[in-house]
Amino acid sequence: MKKILICTDGSLFAETIYRYGADLATKIEAEIDVLSVTDIRSKQAISTGNFSGSIGIDASENLLNRLVELEHEKAKINHQRAKLILQTAASRLKSEGVDRINLIHKTGFLVDCLDEFEASSDLIVLGKRGEAASFASSHLGANLERIVRSSRKPCLVVPLEYQPIDRVLLAYDGSSTAKKMLQFIGESPLFKGVDLHIVKVATSKDSPTVNSRLQEAEQALQGSGFKPVICRLEGEPEKAIASYITEQNISLLLMGAYGHSRIRHLVIGSTTAQMLRSSKIPVLLFR
Repeated sequence: MKKILICTDGSLFAETIYRYGADLATKIEAEIDVLSVTDIRSKQAISTGNFSGSIGIDASENLLNRLVELEHEKAKINHQRAKLILQTAASRLKSEGVDRINLIHKTGFLVDCLDEFEASSDLIVLGKRGEAASFASSHLGANLERIVRSSRKPCLVVPLEYQPIDRVLLAYDGSSTAKKMLQFIGESPLFKGVDLHIVKVATSKDSPTVNSRLQEAEQALQGSGFKPVICRLEGEPEKAIASYITEQNISLLLMGAYGHSRIRHLVIGSTTAQMLRSSKIPVLLFR
């Protein structure tokens, strides 16, 4: 891993995004791209339609000129705001020891702009909510699901508060995505020295399938030098995982973005969505 892509709009989650991004970058000596996207809809909020039939030609022309002036002024403000967001991000990252930083401003839609930059990145960092964070605390951000659904790279979704990553939980189900996570853990220096836990949630803890899948995960990680804690859980996945996180003081959750539904290519899994909404720790998602 050599590059991390941070997505920021300068909102409530920004500080946590910068801290986690810096923490990861310093551990693996990666550079950081900071991407701030001005929503193109903010440039189209003022109507400049033809009002001459209702208010007269002269009044319509004066109004149109004034609306154009407001559009230009709003564009300047948006540009200044984006510049300030990126300058603040650079300042915070440098204070955390990151030296290689690229600042990027685009106008458009974040999901569309992301495709241009994620190809050269190994990991994406973003908050679970954006500009609506202060009044939509029980919801996920409008862009989050779209990004997770479309991105081909692992996405670290961060909470509102930062805490050092030292106890990692892998929610393992034996899928191809889960095996990809095992490989990522084994190869990445991010996980050196952490206390690693692997859990499998099932209706019965004594299921032969559960035992065999946990055994394969344990063997794979032991081959990479880890001594993982293995646990079999029963119950509803989101509740069982959430309880384990609290009981074991877990500081990072790794899980797949999708379940096994036939419509998994359309929406992120229900367990994943619930964990993202309720989790107070960062969640690293894999497709």
